[in-house]
Amino acid sequence: MSTVEELKVKYPGANAWQIGDSPELANELADLVLRGMKTASCGSLSAFQQEEPAPRIGSYNIILNGEDVPVCVIRLLSLRLVRFCDVTEEFARKEGEGDLSLEYWRKEHQRFFIREGSYSDDMELVAEEFEVVEVL
Repeated sequence: MSTVEELKVKYPGANAWQIGDSPELANELADLVLRGMKTASCGSLSAFQQEEPAPRIGSYNIILNGEDVPVCVIRLLSLRLVRFCDVTEEFARKEGEGDLSLEYWRKEHQRFFIREGSYSDDMELVAEEFEVVEVL
């Protein structure tokens, strides 16, 4: 049984995934989660609606690094719908990336969503806040 499979037994219903869209970004963001800098994330509503099963408050997720190795387990504390243009400085800080500013968040997330093919200033995002429950 692999570590992911063992963790799915320990945390029934948990999904295993990388944060980001490249191995390098997955490593960087997983490290931020492990260091307690990143306690929030977001994705497009359209991507969220395609997830099976859809994340829900209280659910567990296994965070993988860029090599698909589990690094920690998180538990979702909140989910809310917010437009890209309405993301706050506070949420940008909780994402833990770059200089923690809203300006940096907007620039980098705009690039990310353009690569995903779904960017617009008024696009709907699912904003998630989480806590680390186990470091692996």
